[in-house]
Amino acid sequence: QLFMLDIVFVCILVIGLLGVCMDRGIGWLDRRLVHWPHPATAEFRRGPRYQGWQRLQPWLLPLALLALWQVASDQLWVDPNILPSPLAVLATTGNGLLDGSLLGGMGLSLGRTLGGLLLGGGLGFAFGLLLGLSRFSERLLGPTLAAIRQIAIFAWVPLLTAWFGLGELAKWVFVALAAFFPLFIATQRSVAQLSPQLAEAAQVLRLNLWQRLRRLVLPGAAPGIFAGLRISLIYAWLGTIGAEYFMPSNGGIGSQMISAQQLLRMDLIMAGMLLVGLTGALLNLIGQQLELRATRWRHA
Repeated sequence: QLFMLDIVFVCILVIGLLGVCMDRGIGWLDRRLVHWPHPATAEFRRGPRYQGWQRLQPWLLPLALLALWQVASDQLWVDPNILPSPLAVLATTGNGLLDGSLLGGMGLSLGRTLGGLLLGGGLGFAFGLLLGLSRFSERLLGPTLAAIRQIAIFAWVPLLTAWFGLGELAKWVFVALAAFFPLFIATQRSVAQLSPQLAEAAQVLRLNLWQRLRRLVLPGAAPGIFAGLRISLIYAWLGTIGAEYFMPSNGGIGSQMISAQQLLRMDLIMAGMLLVGLTGALLNLIGQQLELRATRWRHA
């Protein structure tokens, strides 16, 4: 806030070094404690399948908690100005959707998510392919990107606001940073871990680079790439909400929640939380369906 960017850079360096230490520490524990083979990552396992009464069991605890919450609100066990009832939250959500205020904020936020995902995810996919296919590029760029990856995403907020202000560009760059690394890491590792026999087959068939990518590399790395895309999609959505929290301007569901907090409109805050959670779940479902359709051959 005082534009002391030297201190900002020092703090970013400290955060990055701590991240490297924690990453190396977890890797050391993994090598010391896990001696058995890791399961294959290409197989896609579905979640548990429920039948009959079992289909209702996952809903019992949430419904019981909602009922208890409603009773506590009706009996005034909690102050409604602090914790509004579920029915009040639903009413506020419905009114916000009908009058277009919440719907407009969701539209702005989803637009930022898509723009940041295209920017950051596209760069992550391109760099992942480059470093996965080229050992020279991995040696040249890999250590630098690995060090930057350890810096917590919110540590970039002071620099981004100093460089780009509080407008759309700063939000897009922030979301792009959030979406970059999941797809980059997944693509690089998936391509680098392909069987060496694929490279031998490409030489025997005399495939050029484009044919090699289209026929061998991308199909073989598809499971990991689509898993990274699904994570990038969620990170982009969470990054959008975070950007709107820390750079509150030009609307968006996150900015509306901050404004509601200043007015002590807890019902509006919880309506925003409900929409954010439902949207995140929907985006995760869309990512799963894309992964299922693109990698049908590996379903268990």
